[in-house]
Amino acid sequence: MSTRRGSSALAPKHFLDIDRLDAKTLRAMLDHAHAMKKRRANIEGRVTPDASAPFAGRVLAMLFERPSTRTRVSFQIAMAQLGGETILLRGEELQLGRGETVADTARVLSRYCDAIMVRASNHQHLIEMAEFATVPVVNGLTDRTHPCQVMADVMTIEEKLGPIRGKIVAWCGACNNMAQSWIHAAVRFGFELRLACPAELQPTPEMISWATSQGCKVSANTRAAVAVRGADCVTTDTWVSMSDNDGERRKKLLAGFQVTRSLLATANAGAMFLHCLPAHRGEEVEAEVIDGPQSAVWDEAENRVYAQKAILAWCLG
Repeated sequence: MSTRRGSSALAPKHFLDIDRLDAKTLRAMLDHAHAMKKRRANIEGRVTPDASAPFAGRVLAMLFERPSTRTRVSFQIAMAQLGGETILLRGEELQLGRGETVADTARVLSRYCDAIMVRASNHQHLIEMAEFATVPVVNGLTDRTHPCQVMADVMTIEEKLGPIRGKIVAWCGACNNMAQSWIHAAVRFGFELRLACPAELQPTPEMISWATSQGCKVSANTRAAVAVRGADCVTTDTWVSMSDNDGERRKKLLAGFQVTRSLLATANAGAMFLHCLPAHRGEEVEAEVIDGPQSAVWDEAENRVYAQKAILAWCLG
């Protein structure tokens, strides 16, 4: 069942963070994503709607406070495959740039569109958008988390290695928004997560405590070799993100956390490499790794479409 735009008869189903949803709901989303990808095999053209075109007549507003390649294109293709449409809204083009509140923007967009995807520079903007919107809000990335990407990553692991429960994922780099969503996913999907981060860029004790209190094996140390040994998947991210203003210092801190061929060789036989992109070869990863036979980054990027289709399908019912 759905409501008319602007109606508050039913609370909208937001996808804000992985830890806000239960394991059963998230599992159903991923199963749906796998199924939709299989069904696309016999459909020609990336934007040809699925046979059922369930979102015909529906519109997703895509609000970008930060630049994007994969988030923008994958959401646009996801909506097209579902039979819907998208509207691109950049922060500098909105009245937000002239002082309109996030709350007022949320109220207005809710009267025009069926759902809102937000790629925000500040996590609080996402939370405020969801608080005042009367349509579903999806977290396309914030400075705190990146749940859509990690849902696609889990999907990719399962395509290559089977069910993720019980697997070991190693993270090398700073505890950034990706790492925080990996922690949430480890708890909900039941895999072991080992984070290797410089001492100054570790996850907070509260984050680790939350994960372990849920019965999940999440650990953090300062040695990449410890995290990667025996892992089923090794993943990383760029060392300097758009919000970082201390790039050279971060590069020095992270110099010992590059994913190299020799490091990957200590993982399990057949272990895969993931990277959310964009990548900087020669910094966080060797070119021979990301372009090598164990890399699944292009499948990972493609799976953003299907993971997000499943998320949108859940949000819009």
